[in-house]
Amino acid sequence: MESATSSQSGAPAVNVLDASLASASSLVLLGLVSRILTFALNQALVRLASPQTFGTASIQFELLLSTILFTREGVRIALLRSPSTGRAKPTKNTLVTNVALLPTIFGIPAAFAIAFGYIASSSSSTTSQPHFYTSVFIMAVAAAIELLTEPMYIRALNELRYDIRVRAEGTATLLKTLVTFLFLAFAPPVWALPAFAFGQLAWGISIFLTFFRVYGGTMRFTPEKVSEDVHGNKKITYFDPEFLRLSGAMTGQSVIKHFLNEGDKFLVSRLSPLADQGGYAIASNYGSLVARILFAPIEETSRMFFSKTLPPSKTDKPGNAADQQALATASQVLLTLLLLFTHLLLLLAVFGPPYLPLATTLFLPPRYHDTSAPQILGAYIYYIPTMAFNGVLEAFFASACSPSDLRSQSRWMIAFSLGFIAAAVTFVRTLGFGDAGLVWANIANSCMRALYCCTFIRKYFNERGAGRLVHWRDAVPPVPVLGVFAVCAAATRWSQRVYQGVPPSLLAQKGHIGVAVVSVAVCLFSCFLFERAKFAHIISMLKNN
Repeated sequence: MESATSSQSGAPAVNVLDASLASASSLVLLGLVSRILTFALNQALVRLASPQTFGTASIQFELLLSTILFTREGVRIALLRSPSTGRAKPTKNTLVTNVALLPTIFGIPAAFAIAFGYIASSSSSTTSQPHFYTSVFIMAVAAAIELLTEPMYIRALNELRYDIRVRAEGTATLLKTLVTFLFLAFAPPVWALPAFAFGQLAWGISIFLTFFRVYGGTMRFTPEKVSEDVHGNKKITYFDPEFLRLSGAMTGQSVIKHFLNEGDKFLVSRLSPLADQGGYAIASNYGSLVARILFAPIEETSRMFFSKTLPPSKTDKPGNAADQQALATASQVLLTLLLLFTHLLLLLAVFGPPYLPLATTLFLPPRYHDTSAPQILGAYIYYIPTMAFNGVLEAFFASACSPSDLRSQSRWMIAFSLGFIAAAVTFVRTLGFGDAGLVWANIANSCMRALYCCTFIRKYFNERGAGRLVHWRDAVPPVPVLGVFAVCAAATRWSQRVYQGVPPSLLAQKGHIGVAVVSVAVCLFSCFLFERAKFAHIISMLKNN
């Protein structure tokens, strides 16, 4: 693997940074448009579909889909470290491409096996819904088509062709939204569940066709053998051993991460009635709106940037200035993202609790007011920034770790899994938090994973003689800014008490809302006043790298 200054894509590190920033902005815009469409769709769906149907589609079908597709993540992350197609030897390209085919080869049969297992383990109340079996089959077909796209997706990712992905997912989101809505609005009620499955099928077909138009003529979908001379003997090889081992290690870890990321949905789908699953689904969709719009693209592009920029994962200290410069750039990007997420945490903690009751009354459909949805949204105030911190820290870890690091983390992940189960039982049963307790268990688990990654990052920089580049204090705003946020927190909570008995409408609560507007302005002004020099320095440093 090449150094940061001559990145694995063959471009200088600054070009990788530029490409990362451009892709992040494109993906954020895509996420914004797709989330607006999805939000509008959900607003219609919760009125057109029953809580039982919405719960099955948004909890159980989403869990089924993510279970089928999660194995591709390990290969994606591993192959981010591979050279771009034009910079490697032809035999190397072939061997790496063969690795990229593995999610398709093994994933498509697994899709139908997992779907069959889901049907076999579903309760009678779930399977008795009209067209349930047809819907599950369509979901499996949709997942198989998406897996068929995977080799082309990985190639586009390595070539930094984010324009293809933005075009593909933008079109797919529009079609999925339109197909689902048309089925729910105009088909008989018994077709409510297949509406979600047909929407996902439209997504898969659209994604495949967009990538196939670009790469279909040059892409193959079966492994090609490579003959190499090893000490005068011919050796037949199908897969690059380095990336095969790394893909296997990361795929194995994906199993544990999948349980940790989707554990709440799994428990809800097995322990809660279908109507309660609908309440959990709508709260999760609303609560994770910001995360899906902003943090998912940032995490993904951070992983790409760190993978292409960081020096090789070795324990010896690099002796050249180029590696040190790459480490400096990576640390600055990491700490800047963490600083931005700290500001988000402060904003949500200050303004979320006092204004969430008004927001849920105005925007949550009345049939969900008596469910656990309001309590779940309250927990998401703290879960959203936790996801942000953990996402970018794990992106760094995935980009820098060696197979031995992965094995070590996997052992800790098993402990974190047991901790998640214990926390879920404690919050749900012992403390009586209900379904919201699952979100709090996720928060505790994400914090532990983030702390583990912080320890790894510190060790990574120390081993390369660059420990001075990582100061976690740089991820926290200055004391005057923290003081302003604390004063605004007191003001908004005082306002909440004053307006406690006032009808929950925008007109009646205009004074309470006015306090929020003034407080937000004061917080933002304090950030500008006390931190403008820091952000100006960061921007200047990134431009000059």
